[in-house]
Formats: sequence, structure tokens, C-alpha cells
Amino acid sequence: MENIPVRTSLYESHIECGAKIVDFHGFELPIWYSSIKEEHMATRSSVGIFDVSHMGFFRFVGQNVADWLSGIGTQDFRKFTKGSCGYTHFLDEDGNLIDDMIFAVKSDNEILGVPNASMVSTMLEWFEGHLPDDVSVEIHDESEGMSIIAVQGPKSGEAISRVIGENNRIGRFRCQEIANNDLGITGWIQGTGYTGEKGAEIFIPNSQATILWKELISTGSEIGLVPVGLGARDTLRLEKGYLLSGQDFLWPGLDTSPEVNLPEGFLYRNTAETDVPFGLNMNHEFIGKSTVEKSLDNSLRWAGIRCVGRGPSPRPGHPVLTSESVDSEIIGYVTSGAPSPSLGGIGIAMAYLDGAEIGQSVWIKASPRRTVEAVVVSTPFL
Repeated sequence: MENIPVRTSLYESHIECGAKIVDFHGFELPIWYSSIKEEHMATRSSVGIFDVSHMGFFRFVGQNVADWLSGIGTQDFRKFTKGSCGYTHFLDEDGNLIDDMIFAVKSDNEILGVPNASMVSTMLEWFEGHLPDDVSVEIHDESEGMSIIAVQGPKSGEAISRVIGENNRIGRFRCQEIANNDLGITGWIQGTGYTGEKGAEIFIPNSQATILWKELISTGSEIGLVPVGLGARDTLRLEKGYLLSGQDFLWPGLDTSPEVNLPEGFLYRNTAETDVPFGLNMNHEFIGKSTVEKSLDNSLRWAGIRCVGRGPSPRPGHPVLTSESVDSEIIGYVTSGAPSPSLGGIGIAMAYLDGAEIGQSVWIKASPRRTVEAVVVSTPFL
């Protein structure tokens, strides 16, 4: 039986805005409205809004919820106070990264989590399999009833204030219930996002999604607000060096293969190898910790690469070489890559590299007969 893609509550609004719709992990979502470059640059300079309702929304509830999550995640949830957000990884017993997740502490007894779109059912099953025996923690999956609108960019706070009031302007990695406002919008708002810009993600009942979206478009146009599709969302996150689930890491438990040609098991990674320190706290016990500890001293790391000159853009699956010869030693493979709109179209990439150092020259094998010179750099790219 053919799987029919899901339309979010904002589907008709996307069509009205002239969106090009694609199937993304079983959801019909906009890839762009005007162009990837225009939407990308508008988000960097002003403000963009994104429909990210394909992401999940979990509520973890219980007296010992922070203790429980700390025992299964790489982050120590007990270090986060009410009204704060954080980032964590969840690993299997062998240390393989299953999924990453932004979380928000609503109270001492309730923590909210946003699993990646393709991993909602997998993570729900995994969490349920690791619940405490004393049933002191419950999980509530509210993904289907929730719409998520991300407002991102240097003018995001102004856009939010204009539409739902100054008392809903939220700081970075802070969170709260949506305060009373003239639109009657209810739900949750947190100062998080996937662009590296100031901004917020707004979680509201599906019935309110169109109201909020249209008011943001109408009111925000005065300050340069534009709707943004998946294409620009990807280039925005790439410029900041953010992981993409299923592309920069892949859990072997899914029993699927990457969409690009990579050595078998190449994307089976742990938190140390992804080199994302703000999601890792080694001062507590968690599932997969022993593997992470062993990898801390290894030389293989996820790193940024910036092309030195013009040429074919780096793409997932491209080998990374030690010299310009197409037959030279392979030290890694690109997992994410594209031209950078903010850097004038220069190719940038993220790759797992073995033994590479910041500032080292490398060559990306863009085709069987063509290499492109690049340099290993720290992220973010800007």
C-alpha cells in the first residue's frame, strides 16, 4: 500500500505563498517560495518563518524525570533549571548515536522534547523501552496535534512582539508558556532554532497555526519577514555546522542505508566523533558512555571544510583526499555540503576526517577526474 504524504495544518498557506512542495520524510513541505538564496539571506539579515510541524513533540512527566533522562542521554538534565532549554544525544548500548534532541524544562516534573521528523516513532519506542520499572515517568506523544512555527533572524524578536506581544519575546535557550495576547494564541515558546540566528520556535495547537502564520506574514512584511522552505533551512544550518539526523549520522538500528555512496557503517557515530561539545556532559553515567570515553582520544572527528577556489560544490559522499591527485589517500568523506549563500557561493562542507588539523589543506574528490582544493576550518563557518 502506497504511503500518502502528510500535509501539515499550514499546507494551504504554503500554496498561497507560492511554495514549491516536496515530499520530505513523509510530509508535504515547501522546499522554497522564491529561491533558496533569497530566503537564506533574508533570514540572516532580517527574519524568516518556517513550518517545522514535521518535527515531533514529546512530554516527559514524572517526579524523577530529570534523573531518568540524565541516565539515558549524554546531557545532564539535572543541571538545567525551570525555563531553560538544552541539547542532548541519545546513544544505544554500543555508543551509536540514535538521535539528537532539543529539550525544554517546563517544571521540576515535566520536560519537553523535540525529536527529529524521521525519528519520532523510533524514539518513542526507544524511550518506552527504557522507562523506569517503578513507572515514575510517563511519555506523552503530542506530535500529531501540534504545529511548530520557527521565527528566525536578527529581527525575530521584533516580529514576535508585533504579533503576540512583547511578553512573548524570548531569550536564547529560554522557554515559557505563551503569555496572553490579542490573537488568542496559546501553547509554548522557546528560544531555539536550526539557523544559528536569534529566534524562537512556537508550539501551538493545529487549529491556531494558520492564524499565527498569516498574521506573521502580514505584520512582518514591514520588517522584511519572508516564509522560508527546507532548502534554505539546510544551508542555514550547514553554515553553522549543525548535525542533520539521517545524513550526518545514522543509527544502525534503523537497518537502512544512506542515500549517498559511503563505506558501510561510515555514518554510525558517537557523540565524541560528532565533536558537538555542548550536547555532552561526561560527569554523569549514561547509556553508551564507555564508547564515548574511548573515542575522546581518537583522531577522527566531524569537521568543517571550506573550498579555497571555485569548482564543483562539495556534496555528501565526496571523498576527502590528502593531495590533489585523485588517487591520493582518503582521510574521510563529506556528509553535508553545498554552496554557502552568505559566503558568496563558496563551497562548504562537513566531513568525518581522520587525523586532520585546523588549517590543513585537503582536496575534495568532486568527480572521478576532478578535485577541488579546500581547507579544514573550525565551525561555524560565519
